[in-house]
Amino acid sequence: MKEKLQYFPITMFSIIMGLSGLAIVFAKFYHMQWMPKIFYDGMLFFTLGLFLFFLFTYGRKAINHFDEVKADFKHRIRINFFSAISISFLLLSIAFMTYWPFLSLVLWWVGVISHSIIMLYTISFWIQHNFEIHVMNPAWFIPVVGNILVPVAGVEYMPKAFSFIYFAVGFFFWIILFVIFMNRVIFHDQMPQKFIPTLFILIAPPAIGFIAYIRIAQSWDSFAIFMLFIAYFFVVLLLFLSGSFRKLKFFISWWAFTFPLMAITIASVVAYQISAQEIYKYLAFIMSAIAISTVGLVTWKTIGKIRIGEICVNED
Repeated sequence: MKEKLQYFPITMFSIIMGLSGLAIVFAKFYHMQWMPKIFYDGMLFFTLGLFLFFLFTYGRKAINHFDEVKADFKHRIRINFFSAISISFLLLSIAFMTYWPFLSLVLWWVGVISHSIIMLYTISFWIQHNFEIHVMNPAWFIPVVGNILVPVAGVEYMPKAFSFIYFAVGFFFWIILFVIFMNRVIFHDQMPQKFIPTLFILIAPPAIGFIAYIRIAQSWDSFAIFMLFIAYFFVVLLLFLSGSFRKLKFFISWWAFTFPLMAITIASVVAYQISAQEIYKYLAFIMSAIAISTVGLVTWKTIGKIRIGEICVNED
């Protein structure tokens, strides 16, 4: 048991990102009267409970195995997943926004402060170290592009200018990192199997960017449509790449499939709400079916790995 705690991976928080996204999908569907409230309630509190359990467990790891946590902070890949903790706070804040506004506010402030610190530390880490291009993968988007999440609930709690700062930083780094990533995948060696599922992260920045922009600007304009259609483009592109995913060995990184699918589902619902065009309603249903099926698949795979003792092992 002590060894399991020692190797409890920071990547486990990607599970919270996926489940929080699902809770928000259920919230949107409930508010649109497409789904009973019980699904929203159940997923919301299950995810919160699981998040608190992961925080407690990783906190124990930090106390009992501080060197392991320190090694994670200095690891060229795992460092990017520390932002999954702060992003989980932000996502839970969004999920609780209409259900329990005070808790949403508390979660949002904790998320904003922790994400700002982790994001600045991560960028400093990138600048102060030399990296080979093959180390780059879509997980690098998490620390900096995660800023785009701040305005979704932030417009309720702070002036819009505050939210726009985070939106601008996230959008700016999305463009930069996307160019670097395309250079890496086209002109260099293929990514390791473990990180191929992280390709789904490419859907998230434009999808969340669309939602955040709508929250800030309250405008169905060309820029909003541009980001939404870019997100749909990545969905279609990944469908064409589906053959690359069929024979992959399961890793916790498979949870990278889930949150971006939730993001494009929510974006489709928002697009329907603001434009009243039926096509977005149908796309929301299709995306939600794919997203829920994906969560079911990776949950089943994760439980299977837990049963045979292949979770919380030395990944190096």
